[in-house]
Amino acid sequence: DCSLQRRHQKVIEEAPAPGMTDAMRNAMGDAAVTAAKAIGYAGAGTIEFIVDGSNGLHPDGFWFMEMNTRLQVEHPVTEAITGVDLVAWQLLVASGQGLPMQQDDLSITGHAFEARLYAEDVPAGFLPAIGTLSHLSFPDTARIDSGVTQGDTISPWYDPMIAKVTTYGPDRTTALRKLSDALAATHVAGTTTNVGFLGALSRHAGFAAGDVDTGLIARDIDALTAQDDPTALDVAAAAFCAAGLTDADGPMTGFALWQPLPQTVHLRLGDDDCDAVVAFVDGNTCDVTTPFGTVNLTRGTGGWRSAAMALPKAVRHDGQVTVFGGTATCFDIVDPLARASSAGSGDAVMAPMPGLIQDVAVTVGQSVSEGDRLVVLEAMKMEHVLRAPRDGVVAKLGAALGDQVVAGAELVTLEAADGDAS
Repeated sequence: DCSLQRRHQKVIEEAPAPGMTDAMRNAMGDAAVTAAKAIGYAGAGTIEFIVDGSNGLHPDGFWFMEMNTRLQVEHPVTEAITGVDLVAWQLLVASGQGLPMQQDDLSITGHAFEARLYAEDVPAGFLPAIGTLSHLSFPDTARIDSGVTQGDTISPWYDPMIAKVTTYGPDRTTALRKLSDALAATHVAGTTTNVGFLGALSRHAGFAAGDVDTGLIARDIDALTAQDDPTALDVAAAAFCAAGLTDADGPMTGFALWQPLPQTVHLRLGDDDCDAVVAFVDGNTCDVTTPFGTVNLTRGTGGWRSAAMALPKAVRHDGQVTVFGGTATCFDIVDPLARASSAGSGDAVMAPMPGLIQDVAVTVGQSVSEGDRLVVLEAMKMEHVLRAPRDGVVAKLGAALGDQVVAGAELVTLEAADGDAS
């Protein structure tokens, strides 16, 4: 079942499909075989059907949608419940050999889920993201299929999939719980990902009940993309990591003469300052004061922890710290000696994602009104029209027709018209 979709693209797949009956499976299997025989097809292939589930599954309630003459992305869930290596079988058939098993030799045992981990900005409408995977780690409790490793770059030239996370259990409930746990332990830094969104889906009550259809994500998108506010413990973890204290366990850690020596760690979360003050009471006790409250930490055999829970995992990368709590939260590390350059006058219209400039509708010196079309950006086979955020005059163009731009590139700069307040 591949019903969990956004923008008609699959997000989480499972096998077997919820509510699937033997009669329905046999009917769909017969239809798939008939279709393949009709064109004389030999080799790995996948027949997809669309099903009317409004009154339950029944053998005359499905319709042919398409055939993919290859293995599907979600083939690991089939492998998990059948014990068959479909890639090996594909190679056997391609080399002219027969299949090692017949249909009657196959059986289904247990349940499996696969979640597609993408570099994408879900709250922004599932826009693809780019960046360097400065940290990438997966739990050993799930099957991970990936073509990238830590240090690789997610570029605008290819599909932004990072990995497929597959879990298996003796029943659907167990397999789904394992998926939720595996996603919580999947840590990626250096680019925006959909891992928090996948985790929210794995905990969705309707999905857990097997009440799944292609409209589920669109109906509940607000709840699925809700962002938890950072906690004092998150900020404490970021401050500890930024200060290089997370793994510090030497005898001089936290040493100060006569009284605790506070250390201020300057952080920024989005546009907001989020400074933290770290003060060691002794080598094994520390107080961290944050904008969200003070956290009292003690060090034990498992590392630093508050009375409630362990300090969340955090990694430092490229002038930032990413904290892996309920969702990944990225803090900028602020150099207190740095001085920001003048932002200049006017407003900058930025590229929301990497893409190709398909049209530049304005020229330097041209007056525009709020909502006017400025630039058309093509990304992931979709066109995105960027419009003027206010009335003004085009002061600068940062890209030309045919340019490939990165996310955040300044495309158009506006300045106030003569006589207007800037």
